[in-house]
Amino acid sequence: MSEAEAAELLNAMVPLFRIRPVIEDSCRFGGSWESLHAPNGKGWAQFHMVTRGACVVERPGLGPQRLEAGDILLLPHGDSHRVRSNVKGAAGRVSTDVRNGVRQRATVDATVDTELLCGRFLFETSDENPLIAALPDEIILRTAGEPLLERFRRLLLDIRDELDAGRAGSEMVAADLARALFVMMLRDHLTEQASDDGTLSLLQDRTTARVVLAILGDLARDWTLDEMAEVAIASRATLVRAFQKRASVAPMTFLSDLRLAVARKRLAGTSDPIAKIAAEVGYASESALSKAIMRQYGVRPGALREPGSQAAAVNSDTSSPNSTS
Repeated sequence: MSEAEAAELLNAMVPLFRIRPVIEDSCRFGGSWESLHAPNGKGWAQFHMVTRGACVVERPGLGPQRLEAGDILLLPHGDSHRVRSNVKGAAGRVSTDVRNGVRQRATVDATVDTELLCGRFLFETSDENPLIAALPDEIILRTAGEPLLERFRRLLLDIRDELDAGRAGSEMVAADLARALFVMMLRDHLTEQASDDGTLSLLQDRTTARVVLAILGDLARDWTLDEMAEVAIASRATLVRAFQKRASVAPMTFLSDLRLAVARKRLAGTSDPIAKIAAEVGYASESALSKAIMRQYGVRPGALREPGSQAAAVNSDTSSPNSTS
């Protein structure tokens, strides 16, 4: 995506974001370790910034993702996930200490080789903002050897300091810094990697954008191609050509894929009942959604929440490396 296209999309998206930051963990790990993260719920995004070493992120139904020093992972939908060492084996103990409102987590009796800074963003307008639903499952920024890493790190530290200080206006300052950080992440993603994202590409065209936003606002509706064309203020043929040009997909196929993608995000990011999610994204029944999830991801819908449920079970054990971050 060009700089001009990214700027146009950002200008449409950014005014809708009211973001509240939470800086949660400063991690110094070594040897074999893992950290389980429960679903955060609707409106929460999670991030991990690797400042030293490397780690692996695993999410049910999706392949493992390796992160190295300089990488920043943003999960816009708060998916349940597991962060672990590259070395597999029995996980060692992790100590936890809280300083300045941030958990300091470190492996016990292991040489530190990986450091992370972790936290969350709350999109306070998520219920009103279909554009958030259009964000991809993950955004990864590779900043090794670039000044971007230091810029992001400084912003995160400034956010933490403002929240810790508790001075007049600190929350407003921290929120503005978080908004700036998130916009920088989106900007870099849009200009470097988003050209292959069908939904974001469709939002670049006025005709297809009308349809995408309407669908995101009412996924449960029994959409027809005629209704989509009416929303687009275009003929059926013109709409089909526009979708093919922007995303190489037919409108009805896009609808099916989008419903399944949103269902996966809701399953991995919230504790909402499966039947409720099925109804809200346009599936006739829980079993219909279950069959579609199995076909697409090879797992049961409930399995998309497994790291989160495991994390909840060990959350009270602060001596365990498996406590949620």
